[in-house]
Amino acid sequence: GIDYALFIVTRYRQELRRGSDVPTAIRTAVGTAGSAVVTAGLTVVIALAGLFVVGIPFLTQMGVAAALTIVAAVLVALTLVPAALSYLGYRALPKKHRSAAADAAAGSDDPAGGRRFLAAWADTVTRSRVVSLLLAVVALAVISIPFFSMQTTLVQTPPDGSTQEKAEQLLADGFGPGFNGPITVLFEGDAAAEAAAGVSGTVSELGDVAVVTPPIPNADGTAALLTVVPESGPTDPATEQLVADLRAGLDRLDGVDASVTGATAVSVDVAQSLDEALPVYLTLVVGLALVLLVLVFRSLLVPLVGVLGFLLTVGASLGATVAVFQWGWLADVVNLDSTGPLISLTPILVIGILFGLAMDYQIFLVSRMHEAHSHGSAPLDAIRTGFRQAAPVVVAAALIMFSVFAGFVPAGEATIKSIAFALAAGILFDAFVVRMVIVPAALALLGERAWWLPRWLRWLPVLDVEGAALEKAEPARPQQEREPVGAREH
Repeated sequence: GIDYALFIVTRYRQELRRGSDVPTAIRTAVGTAGSAVVTAGLTVVIALAGLFVVGIPFLTQMGVAAALTIVAAVLVALTLVPAALSYLGYRALPKKHRSAAADAAAGSDDPAGGRRFLAAWADTVTRSRVVSLLLAVVALAVISIPFFSMQTTLVQTPPDGSTQEKAEQLLADGFGPGFNGPITVLFEGDAAAEAAAGVSGTVSELGDVAVVTPPIPNADGTAALLTVVPESGPTDPATEQLVADLRAGLDRLDGVDASVTGATAVSVDVAQSLDEALPVYLTLVVGLALVLLVLVFRSLLVPLVGVLGFLLTVGASLGATVAVFQWGWLADVVNLDSTGPLISLTPILVIGILFGLAMDYQIFLVSRMHEAHSHGSAPLDAIRTGFRQAAPVVVAAALIMFSVFAGFVPAGEATIKSIAFALAAGILFDAFVVRMVIVPAALALLGERAWWLPRWLRWLPVLDVEGAALEKAEPARPQQEREPVGAREH
């Protein structure tokens, strides 16, 4: 919500500095930045609502609720923000820029302060485009390496030194590590008690089985419970394999249904469901976003650069999280008490949220480049102009979101800490490496080809997110025709 409001307010202030009066500045800001906000909001809604493909009800509920929140944020940005700006008038500008002379001077697009640094940054990145692109891609690829060793589980490891950790250690020392993660087998059917007793010996011979308890039947013998204690702990891969072996062996019973359950089996099932859904989810959200971005920018390569950059962001974010929370690197920096597999929900939640934010930054940044190009600027000049105008918004929005997520890391609970760390790291990688280095360098390398659309796709509708047609139809009024400064302050 802050990102969307910030984008519109920034464009409104720029229009005032260019010499527009307050109503014209509001119309232009909503017609240009507001259109980009709608597009960015749609990509976030796609990412969050797409969580339904996982097939886990509470994730679907979270996704739908979050998507509706994004819709509300977009509506607020398009209604409440312009209304507030009409009340503020020229007070949205610093006092020294409220005079007609100062506004006219600021309209020259001469960057000041932090903008000078960003302008110099854009010049350097686009001038040394090959080196910048290679360094950024290699750096993110190296940070992504631990991602391929990622392990996930629903079983949470208690903090070192806590009473839970001491209790689990006492039980593991006395009865073996598998005692903390028993597997329950439920037999149902007329001969359930006999079937449970009959397979006890076979189950005890499976690998990684420490103990099989005697079956506990119900009153009429139509159901029975069998408890299997593994030799390995709840998060050990050997325990996961035992769950699979039990299901394979008990699937062939005649007249009796055997179900393998318990906290350990549920953790295995959820992790497996999420692992299987992850490629489908990625394909869905990335595919739909590609279609949307092709419509927005009328280009194939610009959306492709944005999406490939996002994949690097996800790899680096999860890679850094695995290195810290699973391998223990720099654990003291984040006050981490114990290491272990990541919570099963981490990858898909991180992908959903980061995808929405990454596409926000992509649309905010590239829409200004596309706008400059559509107004006749050469490709390289358009990249630099758009970067100079939109980069401050992306930097501010990224720093806000980084602060939000990083606030959970120092003293947060381990599960929340790992998700927050992944999101905070992902925002840094995406905003300051992908959007600030890879995107401008890649577009500068592509040149005019970046805005190429195949002839067989020319039939696609022109969405004009940047409001180029609006600006051509309604140019800014000359300076002398503007309302007196302060006329709308009251």
